Amino acid sequence: MNTEDGRAARYVGVAWSADGYRTAQLDRHGRECAAPAHYGAARTADLVRDLLADHHGGPPLSVVIDSTNGLLDATLTAVGLTVLRADPWHLPPRPLLGSAPAHSLALAAVRTPGGLDRLTVASGSLAGRGEEYQRGLARSEPAERELRAGGRLVPHGPRGVDAVALTFDDGPDPRHTPRILALLARYGAHATFFTVGMHARAHPDLVRRLVGEGHGVGGHTWSHPFLPDLTGPQLTEQLDRTDEALGRAGSPAARWFRPPYGSRTPAVLHRIGVSGRTTVLWDVDSRDWSQPGPDRIAETVLAAARPGSVVLLHDGAGDRSQTVAALPAILEGLLARGLALVGLDTLLPA
Repeated sequence: MNTEDGRAARYVGVAWSADGYRTAQLDRHGRECAAPAHYGAARTADLVRDLLADHHGGPPLSVVIDSTNGLLDATLTAVGLTVLRADPWHLPPRPLLGSAPAHSLALAAVRTPGGLDRLTVASGSLAGRGEEYQRGLARSEPAERELRAGGRLVPHGPRGVDAVALTFDDGPDPRHTPRILALLARYGAHATFFTVGMHARAHPDLVRRLVGEGHGVGGHTWSHPFLPDLTGPQLTEQLDRTDEALGRAGSPAARWFRPPYGSRTPAVLHRIGVSGRTTVLWDVDSRDWSQPGPDRIAETVLAAARPGSVVLLHDGAGDRSQTVAALPAILEGLLARGLALVGLDTLLPA
C-alpha cells in the first residue's frame, strides 16, 4: 500500500467549510498531482465515491482530515481507505468556521510521514488522543456538578419515570434517517435528533420531517469537531451557525446541545453555558459507531437501559445500517418492560 520507506504514494487533504468540502492531492514529495475539487454539503457520497475510485485507479493514497472534522472518517474507513488525522500542532491557524486548507492537510502528512494518527472503525475519530479526552472529563467534574445542580447539564432523566429517551446523533442522513423515522412511527415512539449543521444545511427537508413527525431536534455543532481544539469564538460560531441552519429548515431554536464524543473541558462547558443551551449527555452508549453488529447493539442498549435513561445512537456520519437493523429489537424490548419511548422535552424537567 505504501512506498518502500513507509510513505503513502499520494495524500489527499479534505478540508471543510460552511458550504462543503475541498480536496487537494499531493505526491510524497509535496507536489500537486491532481486538480483540486469542491463538493457541496449534499455531495458527500460523490466525494467518497471519487476518493475510492482514485485510490483504486492509481498509486495508493491516504486521506487526511483534521480534528475539527468528525463527519467523514467513519464512512471513509468503512470503504477501505486509509484515513489520517492532522491535529492543530501540525497545521496553520483555522478560520472562524472551517478547517485548515486542503493543501495544508495533505502537506502535514508529507512533512511528518508516520506522524499522524491513523483512524479506523474500531478506534473512532479520537485515535491517539484518548488520554487527553479523559483528562478533559476529569477536569470538568466540578463544573459539571454545578451545571447539573442548576439543570443545565443532564446525563439522564428522573429515575422514577417509566420512560426512556432515544437520541440519534450526526444526521440527518438521506439513507438512514428516513428508515429510522419509519420504525419510530411503526412503534409509536418519539426520539430526539442531535443534528450537525453541515447535514442540516444539506438536507433541510429531513429536518422539516423530524419536526413534522413530532421528534425533538438538538444541536451537535457544524462539523463534529473535538471541542477542546476550538477557540471560544470558533465554538460559538459552530453553535450559532448550526442553529441558523436548523431555523432555516423550520426547526424551533435548539434548547438541547450535545458535544461531539461528549468531549468537554471547563472552558468548553462555560462557553456552552453562557450561550443559554443545556448540555445533554447519556447514560447508555450503544457503541453503534464501532459497528459491532445489530445484535450486539441491541443487547448493549437493553442491558443498560432503565427508567429515565438517555440512549446514545447514531443516524448519520457513517454507515448506520446496523443501527437501523438493531432498532426493532431495541424498541420492542423497551416497550415490553413498560417503558415509554419519549423525546427529551417529555423526559426532562423544563
